[in-house]
Amino acid sequence: MTQIKLNGKVALVTGANSGIGAVTARELALQGYHVFLACRDADKAQQVINAIDQQSRGQAKAEFIALDLASLDSIRACAAQFLAKKLPLHLLICNAGLAGHKGMTKSGFELTFGVCHVGHFLLTQLLTEKLIESKPARVVVVSSKAHRHAKGIDFDAVIRPTESMGALKEYAVAKLANVLFVKELGRRLYGTGVTAYAVHPGVVSTNVWRSLPKPMVKVLSRWMISPEEGAQTTLYCATQPQLSGETGMYYDNCKVTASSGTAQDIQLARLLWEKSSEWVKY
Repeated sequence: MTQIKLNGKVALVTGANSGIGAVTARELALQGYHVFLACRDADKAQQVINAIDQQSRGQAKAEFIALDLASLDSIRACAAQFLAKKLPLHLLICNAGLAGHKGMTKSGFELTFGVCHVGHFLLTQLLTEKLIESKPARVVVVSSKAHRHAKGIDFDAVIRPTESMGALKEYAVAKLANVLFVKELGRRLYGTGVTAYAVHPGVVSTNVWRSLPKPMVKVLSRWMISPEEGAQTTLYCATQPQLSGETGMYYDNCKVTASSGTAQDIQLARLLWEKSSEWVKY
């Protein structure tokens, strides 16, 4: 094992208790970041922290912070708890997500859209001032190639319970929202020292698919990659120095890739931002 040299940088990773989030948190911690694992399940997060501690022989810094992206109150509490620590924030990795779940969030949004977009939108807003203060800083949002299946956003549908079979239509809309959010975030924060990146991790074998029918998961699994492989584009956008001048773009397989035409709609990106601000009252 090589000696870990703490780099003085702080990262917060949502959904870091499993899958690519856990890999992302581990790799950043082993690179010297002080990493906060922001997730619902404290026990699972502790298992990841224990593994980081073991792998680094106690040299890495990783800790749990409670976050339920389905609850705006929980998001506000998470941000307040982090800010109370008086630490900088150099990396915000909006990684948490779900697919195939049906219903509503505690705060009144279609479940997938509420967790994947609205929750991350509010968290980013609450931490933006700290990111700017800590510049250079980055926001990386895990989206998906599935955004290409969404031809727009029905702003009435996203405040109703899931309607489609398997909730995959809603998943595509949520992932489209991720790309549009990054586009508008990059525009709004241009010149502040904070840059934003949307990534497609690949079709990754994680528990994000746990609510889909088993036969569907079996078919999908033929094309799935490991969480280690899936985390590579996130880590690339989070850490590569040559990306410091890029912002608001979409990445696949560690390179800039054209997102869908709908995801490049500047007016839709602005409208989504305005609606999101109204919803979260920020």
